[in-house]
Amino acid sequence: MSEKITALDLPAPQLSDATKAYFAKCEEKLGLVPNVLLSYAFDEKKLRAFTDTYNDLMLGDSDLSKLEREMIAVAVSSINHCFYCLTAHGAAVRQLSGDPVLGEMMVMNFRAADLSVRQRAMLEFAVKLTEEPAKVVEEDRQALRDAGFSDRDIWDIASTAAFFNMSNRLAAAIDMRPNAEYHKMAR
Repeated sequence: MSEKITALDLPAPQLSDATKAYFAKCEEKLGLVPNVLLSYAFDEKKLRAFTDTYNDLMLGDSDLSKLEREMIAVAVSSINHCFYCLTAHGAAVRQLSGDPVLGEMMVMNFRAADLSVRQRAMLEFAVKLTEEPAKVVEEDRQALRDAGFSDRDIWDIASTAAFFNMSNRLAAAIDMRPNAEYHKMAR
C-alpha cells in the first residue's frame, strides 16, 4: 500500500485467513478493497464490528432498496462534508441508479434531484436526524408513514443515517481517503 489511507500511523495488520478471504472477495466483486476496511484492519475485532453492522444495514433484509440506503449515506455524508463517503457512496448511487447526474446531485444537494415523494421524505428525515437529532418528533415519523414507510422502515432509515454519521465523524477524525478508483466509477 503506497497511498496513505489515513493520517494515523497504526500497526500493520496481521490478517487472519478469514479476513484475507473477505478482502479477496472484495477485490473480486468490487475490483478493490475499500480503504475504509483497510483503515480498520489493524484490529480485526473492530473490523468485524464495522463490517457486520455495515453489511446488515446496507445489504440485509429491508424494504428500503439498496439505492435508497445508498442515497441516505450520501445525503448524510453531504451534510457532514465527508470526502470518503461522498466519493465511495456517490459512486454507488451512480452505479445503482444508472444515472451519473443523480449521483452528483445527491453529493451536492439532494433537493435539486428529481426524487419521488417517498425518497424526499426519507432524505429529509435523515438530514434532520443528522443536523438536529433532538428536534426529531412524532410529526417527523408520521411524515414518513404518510410517504408509505412502515415503522420498521423508519428504524432502517434512522439506523442507516446514524451509522453514516458515526462513520463520517471517524473518517474526518483520521483523514480517511477514498480509493482512487471510486472517482472513475459509473461516469
